[in-house]
Amino acid sequence: MVPERSVDVLLAALRARLRREERVLVAYSGGVDSALVAAVAAEELGERAVAVTAVSASLPRSERAAARAFATERGIAHVEVATDELERPEYVANGGDRCYHCKSALFDALAPLAALSGARIALGTNADDLGDHRPGQAAAAARGAIAPLLDAGFGKAEVRLVSDALGLVTAAKPAAACLASRVAYGDPVTAEVLQRVERAEEAVRALGFPVCRVRAHGGGAVARVEVPAEDVSRAAGLRGELDAGVRAAGFEFCALDLQGFASGRMNVLLGMPGAR
Repeated sequence: MVPERSVDVLLAALRARLRREERVLVAYSGGVDSALVAAVAAEELGERAVAVTAVSASLPRSERAAARAFATERGIAHVEVATDELERPEYVANGGDRCYHCKSALFDALAPLAALSGARIALGTNADDLGDHRPGQAAAAARGAIAPLLDAGFGKAEVRLVSDALGLVTAAKPAAACLASRVAYGDPVTAEVLQRVERAEEAVRALGFPVCRVRAHGGGAVARVEVPAEDVSRAAGLRGELDAGVRAAGFEFCALDLQGFASGRMNVLLGMPGAR
């Protein structure tokens, strides 16, 4: 964690880092990190900064729509590209290195755009990401991608602090990993399972749980629902509605995780700590 610094100092560091680039393509999911990079890059570089959203079955429709809306609101040049990770056997196999293959697919899609415009690819990686299981960072390093937030000394708290100061609607947005992160390691990642997870999470959110995860186990037959620990009792009280919504999404079984939501819970299947 970096020493506490003022918003002005943090923002100045980020602006200075981005001004060192002639052109950038921001790998932009619409999450809090990439949204900050895209917004500040647009302010500093104007039309020489373009936010690029990778579109595949692992991107929820709601996140795609939110990314579009944010870019429009902030006047950010924005394009979408299709990625082919579901056509890559190593990704579908869903081993511990799945994220590496996903990021490789992203960079393969962005590389022609970057080469054509003479831009570097910028990611939303921050200092807190370095302590997590993120094999995609190796793919980023191999492709020469830059991480402006990391270079400017931002952790997640700094990202939210500066985003709030800039009036970004993403400042308090919950973390939103790709849908593939919900599939138990070793179970194949398929478009059908990803769609099932997406529908089930929409059903859980509709019951009043905006922060949630539906983890798919048993080849997509079992849904393990995570909501914040303080909401577990309320979710249990709605077990009938919860069960119905999850089953309607295509799961055979619905389980409520009594430990509550925590990022990275699937990592226990790799023999790693289950949450951070």
